[in-house]
Amino acid sequence: MQDLHGLIDKTVAQLGFELVDLEISNRGKLLRVFIDKLNPTDIKDSVNIDDCVLVSNQLGNVLTVDHEIEYDRLEISSAGMDRVLKKEKDFVRFAGERAQIKLRVGVKDQSANAVETTLPRKTFIGILKGFEDGLVLIECDAVLYQLAFNNIDKARLSPVF
Repeated sequence: MQDLHGLIDKTVAQLGFELVDLEISNRGKLLRVFIDKLNPTDIKDSVNIDDCVLVSNQLGNVLTVDHEIEYDRLEISSAGMDRVLKKEKDFVRFAGERAQIKLRVGVKDQSANAVETTLPRKTFIGILKGFEDGLVLIECDAVLYQLAFNNIDKARLSPVF
């Protein structure tokens, strides 16, 4: 799995894209690859259908011809407006954007409406403020939380429409 991830990451990077996420399902027969532009000019510079076709063609050749990896279906998709945040650099790149973060282990709720008996908080929806010293900074309910990167279960952008 790690070799496949590295191979796909290297291939899409050579085409000018970033591997955002990779899903393998249906007993390894479906490969779903989510990409984003490696060096976008701005937040609105997103992946289009032609980009997906380019990556699909190149990745299809690399996987079947060069490495003889078997799969039934390959799907290439934009990471989307609600893209996952997995890498430290994602939290830096999207500072100022609204995000939702779910923790593995809850932390003390510091919001104004928290009371002594409030359970530890595991879900945060707010504005990303960056990444420092292994901590993701997010402002929720007018409180700046510092969340340990290694405690994050899931994180994704949460745009308002």
